[in-house]
Amino acid sequence: MENPLLKQEGLPAFSQIRPEHVEPAIDRLLAENRAAIAKLLDRDSGFTWQNLVHPLSLLEDRLNRAWSPVRHMNSVVNSEELRAAYNACLPKLSDYGTEIGQNAALYAAYKSLSEGPGAGDLDEAQRKVVRDALRDFHLSGVDLPEDKKARYKAIAQELSNLQSRFEENILDSTHAWKKPVLDRAALAGLPDSALDMLAQASRHADQEGWLITLDFPAYYAVMTHAEDRALRKELYTAYVTRASDQGPHDGKYDNSALMEQIMALRHEQAQLLGYGDFAQLSLATKMAESPEAVVHFLKDLAARAKPRAEQELDELRRFAAEHLSIDDLQAWDIAYASEQLRQHAYALSQEDLKPYFPVNRVVPGLFSLVERLYQVSIVEVDGVDVWHPDVRFYEIRDPDGTPRAQFYLDLYARPKKRGGAWMDECMNRVRDGDRVQIPVAYMTCNSTPPVGDKPALFTHDEVITLFHEFGHGLHHMLTRVDYPDIAGINGVEWDAVELPSQFMENWCWEKEAIDLFAGHYQTGKPLPQALFDKLIATRHFQAAMQMVRQLEFSLFDVRIHGEYDPARGARIQEILDQVRAEVSVVKPPAFNRFQHGFSHIFAGGYAAGYYSYKWAEVLSADAFARFEEEGLFSPDVGRAFLENVLEKGGSAPAIELFKAFRGREPKIDALLRHSGLIEESRGAAA
Repeated sequence: MENPLLKQEGLPAFSQIRPEHVEPAIDRLLAENRAAIAKLLDRDSGFTWQNLVHPLSLLEDRLNRAWSPVRHMNSVVNSEELRAAYNACLPKLSDYGTEIGQNAALYAAYKSLSEGPGAGDLDEAQRKVVRDALRDFHLSGVDLPEDKKARYKAIAQELSNLQSRFEENILDSTHAWKKPVLDRAALAGLPDSALDMLAQASRHADQEGWLITLDFPAYYAVMTHAEDRALRKELYTAYVTRASDQGPHDGKYDNSALMEQIMALRHEQAQLLGYGDFAQLSLATKMAESPEAVVHFLKDLAARAKPRAEQELDELRRFAAEHLSIDDLQAWDIAYASEQLRQHAYALSQEDLKPYFPVNRVVPGLFSLVERLYQVSIVEVDGVDVWHPDVRFYEIRDPDGTPRAQFYLDLYARPKKRGGAWMDECMNRVRDGDRVQIPVAYMTCNSTPPVGDKPALFTHDEVITLFHEFGHGLHHMLTRVDYPDIAGINGVEWDAVELPSQFMENWCWEKEAIDLFAGHYQTGKPLPQALFDKLIATRHFQAAMQMVRQLEFSLFDVRIHGEYDPARGARIQEILDQVRAEVSVVKPPAFNRFQHGFSHIFAGGYAAGYYSYKWAEVLSADAFARFEEEGLFSPDVGRAFLENVLEKGGSAPAIELFKAFRGREPKIDALLRHSGLIEESRGAAA
């Protein structure tokens, strides 16, 4: 039987991929790669880009083309069989990656290329590839004695396994909890769109009435609108105790022990490599100079934001007591009371906006904005093999019609799909002679699905999320770099990788841009000026409360990784409580186990790096300020951002690319202004 994962031409054949294909394909490719690398190194000297780095990048691309669809399907159409096949390959891939990183002969070959006579033949981007590779050899333990190399390899393999199990526990506990409701009165306060969504979920489960789940659109709707305080508390309790020792969940999903093991192994790994702690190791590949610099940055923002956040919470408490008869505002009341206050103060609800953000206006409007900024076109392509009927496929084309990139768009929440939103690489840009493999991206959200014969209607927050992920996608897809190690988001310092994504969010607050993607789903009429004015008035609504919440997550992350003590364990709850006492204004109940679902740092790429969201927001807000100063749709500014940031990928340090675009070092003022912490002062061109 032909294995579709070994097909190296064209796009993945998702409908043909079966769990039984996974291990044989990965086993074969790993064996072939090992043999090919040994052959590449079968020379004593004379290493060049063409006989070493380029063929190695083609081997890695071949492996990525097989593993990428497997990794993606495990996240979006998860099943027991696929999960087993995926997990069986993790240790094999981990071993292979460690072998490459610890291959002394390969390291010596790169070093000879870097220092030998051929070094002068490398262009600047190629030199960046070689510099990054030499750094990564050290970070993989190439310098270690054999016993410590073996220990590093074992740690890497175990971390891969533990992090996968952490993610699985969140997925399983999220989808194991359901609450059927037969009495509509119990859902008083929910708008018709939310009731329709819960009723549709119930029908899909072959049940009567309404079905509440922990999928975010359902959770958000109930927490924001349900008048029944006991229902909100029940749902909140289930959501914030997922994969933990608390709440209504099965203990087999508890992530407590996994978190301790992950932290211990990361600390040991850092010390093996000569770092004092994992935070120092994490920052070896980032812009920030030290964990201390990160903590100072976060605490400086907290000092600016916390007084305003305390005022916002006091206002919410007074409103809840006076208008909602809630004298003891609790965590499960915050979203509901905030929505009521928003309506009271601004006469605006998220529900008022949803009719103007139908999917069939938002998506084409987003594309229209991108086309206007970067002089490309985005065209839907039919007949492409996808993993679910909801998925759409598009191609980005240059002005002359040449295909530049492609992407899959998977918008809606559903069972067996991991929560959150993300962009991932399907294929990287690679040049091999005259042939160029264009980049292909997976764009994934968990937005409110369509109900009945209506198009999906998004909240403004869901629109922002889509724009954010599309910013990541543009970074991957619009690259002009031909070397996959530094093309797109590859080779970009992790604390700068959010620059293009957060940059895109800003367009969701500009009337000229909103007119491109907002229109009533029934009449097609644009968002009325009065509604837009209310939306802008709410931009800074509880912005300081939201900021200190992000600072809480960031400080918690950098502190647990920077202060780990083998004798005392990770002290996860203890440090989280300390951070909350210092920067938070909303104190959650003792049973809250937010950290057990914090996959960004325990299962994703943000360990000791969650601060990147705020760090990069300084860059993204300052970058957008140039558009505010010179014109929102200025073709010159759009071209400058495209050519200096999006097209360059990781081919140069992020700060150099930023300065090439902005003409100076970044300033924090725009972030403070966009966050409502200093006065708005808009330039005439905006």
